[in-house]
Amino acid sequence: MQFKVIQRILGLLLMVFSFTMLPPILVGKLMGDPELSNFWISFLCILLLGAVLWLPVHRVHSNLRLRDGYLIAVLFWFGLSAAATLPLLLSDSLRLSVTDAFFETVSGFTTTGATVITSLDGLPRSINFYRLELHWLGGMGIIVLAVAILPMLGIGGMQLYRAETPGPIKDANLTPRITETAKLLWYIYLVMTVVCTIAFALAGMSWFDAVCHAFSTLSTGGFSTHDANFAYFDSPVLDYIASLFMFLAAINFTLHFAVWRARSLLLYLHDSEFRAYLGILAAVTLIIMGVLFHFQTYPTLEGAFRHALFHATSIMTSTGLTIADHSVWPGLLPVLLVFSSCIGGCAGSTGGGIKVIRFLLLMKQGAREIRLLSHPSAHVKVKVNGEPVEERVTTAVWGFFAVYIAVYGIFLLGVVANGHDQATAFSAVAATLNNMGVGLGEVSASFSVLDDFSKWWLSLAMLMGRLELFTVLVLFSPAFWQL
Repeated sequence: MQFKVIQRILGLLLMVFSFTMLPPILVGKLMGDPELSNFWISFLCILLLGAVLWLPVHRVHSNLRLRDGYLIAVLFWFGLSAAATLPLLLSDSLRLSVTDAFFETVSGFTTTGATVITSLDGLPRSINFYRLELHWLGGMGIIVLAVAILPMLGIGGMQLYRAETPGPIKDANLTPRITETAKLLWYIYLVMTVVCTIAFALAGMSWFDAVCHAFSTLSTGGFSTHDANFAYFDSPVLDYIASLFMFLAAINFTLHFAVWRARSLLLYLHDSEFRAYLGILAAVTLIIMGVLFHFQTYPTLEGAFRHALFHATSIMTSTGLTIADHSVWPGLLPVLLVFSSCIGGCAGSTGGGIKVIRFLLLMKQGAREIRLLSHPSAHVKVKVNGEPVEERVTTAVWGFFAVYIAVYGIFLLGVVANGHDQATAFSAVAATLNNMGVGLGEVSASFSVLDDFSKWWLSLAMLMGRLELFTVLVLFSPAFWQL
C-alpha cells in the first residue's frame, strides 16, 4: 500500500474541495445573507488541512494500484463528508450538532436527500445553495472529477475511476484515456444541468430555485430549498419537467454519449438495460395511477397520472423529490415505491439502488434456472444486448445481491434494536442504503426525529450505498492489506 501517494492525493483533493466554499459566498453576497464568515473560515481550514497533508509528500510520484484506488475512494468520501460539516457547524442560523451536520453532508454528497434540517424556507440562501451544491458534486462522483486532474500530478487515474464507477461492469470506457472519459462525463452532466435550469426558470421558478433544483434533479439527490419540497411550486408544468430530467439522470451516461455521437435516439431502445428501466418505470407508474384514480385520491385522470409519474420516477431513480405525501397513499403504493427504489437507476448514472442491469441479470439468471429444471441438458446462455454474459459477471451480480440483502438486514436490525418501529426502520434503511432519501413512518417528513446512534448508523448506510458495498467491505479483507 502506497500510503504517501494516498496522503498526497487526499491532501490535494481537500485543497481543491476547499474552493467549493466560494460559490455559496458569492450567492450569499448577491442575496444579502448576513452571515458568510462560516464559509470563509471553512475555506481556510479545509485548504490548510489539505496543504498540511500534501506538502510533506508532494514530491512523491508513483503509479496507483487498484487497491490504492479503493482506499482513496473510501477515505475521501468519509473525510470529505467530515470536512464539509464545517459551514453547517459554524452557522448561527442552524446550530446543528456534530451528528446532524455529518448526517446532512453525507446525505448531500451521496445524493441521498434525507434531511435533518427544518424551516428550510427561512435559511440563508448561502446555506441552501451549499446543500444543493453538495448534491451536484456528489452526483457523478467527486472522485471522477478528481480523475481529470490527476494526470497533471503524474498519477494515473484508472483505479480511482474503477472504484467510483457504479454498476457491475466497470471496465467499459468511453474513450481510450481515463482523463478524457472523466471530462466527457462532466461535460454531459454540465450541459444537462444547464438545460434543466433554463427549463425550470422558463416554467416559472426563480433563478435561484431553478439552479438549486436542477442540481437536485440531475444528481438524483432530493434536497430542496423549501419545507414543502417540490410541492411548494404547485405547477404541473414543473412537475413534468422534473420528471423528464430525473428520468434522464438515471440513464447510463455512456448511453447518453453514444446517442449524442450517433445522433440517433433509437440507440436508447437498442440497449437492454434502458428497455428494462423504461418498462419497470412504466409498470410502476400505471399501477400507482390506477390505484390513485380508483380510490379518488386525485379525482382527475391527469392528476393521478402526474402524481404517479412524478413519484414513481423520483423514488425509482433515487431522487426523492416529492409533490405529495405518498406515505398516506392507499394500499400497497408506499411499499411498492420503496421496493422500486431498491432496483434504482441504470449503471453509470447518478441513480442509486442495486441498478437496473443487476436486476435484469438476476431475472434472466432466474429464468435460466427455471428452464434448466425442465430441460437439464439444455445450454441456455444469459444474454444482454444480444451478447452472452460471462459467467464471472453473473456470479458477481449474485454475490452483490447476497451481500446487499445481508447488509440491508444488519442495518435494519440496528435501527429496530434502537427502539424504532419496523415500518420506520425498513423504509429508513431503504432510503439511505439506496441513496433515495424518502422514508415512511417516523421519517416520512424528516430524519431529525431519529436518535444520534441511528443517524450515525444510517450515515454509514448512505456511504456504503454510494460506494456500492464492495468498495468499503474489501477494506476488511486481510488479503487487501498484504504487501
